[in-house]
Amino acid sequence: MRKAVSRFLILVAAAFCAGGCGIYSFSGTSIQSDVHTIHIELFEYKAQKVNPTLSNDLTEALRTKFRQMTRLEQVEQDADLEIVGEISAYNVNASAISASERAELSRLTVGIRVSFTNRKYPEDDFSDKSFSQYAEFKSDLSLESVESDLCKEIIDALCDDIFNATVAQW
Repeated sequence: MRKAVSRFLILVAAAFCAGGCGIYSFSGTSIQSDVHTIHIELFEYKAQKVNPTLSNDLTEALRTKFRQMTRLEQVEQDADLEIVGEISAYNVNASAISASERAELSRLTVGIRVSFTNRKYPEDDFSDKSFSQYAEFKSDLSLESVESDLCKEIIDALCDDIFNATVAQW
């Protein structure tokens, strides 16, 4: 009798463990097992200051992150998950002022708005969620000389924000 109870408890524990593995992964995602596809729309550029490659760079980086970190197939239509966004801000401002009231650092800030649709689990949907990231650089450098590196840093951080808000739900 005691052996039977032990076996039963082991089976119940194993069932709970196996059930949890179907939803969570080592990448920190919590994608339901019946969600198979995603569509990431090209981010629309609506900021006043123009960076001609930022929209494409951000979109491709986000698609790459989902490709590498999830099992989701990327499709053009009828996706289980959909991400639509726009770049709403692209600004450079003084960040740190010296004692002589001269800017020592400048800050490049990128702001975006994202809408997320989960057709299988609409309770996870959100719309027009704002994200913003920045990177600083020495004010004696021109933006053009550091822009590419700064944008890569900012894009990586924005992709993490979007990923966490959509499938990691942190």
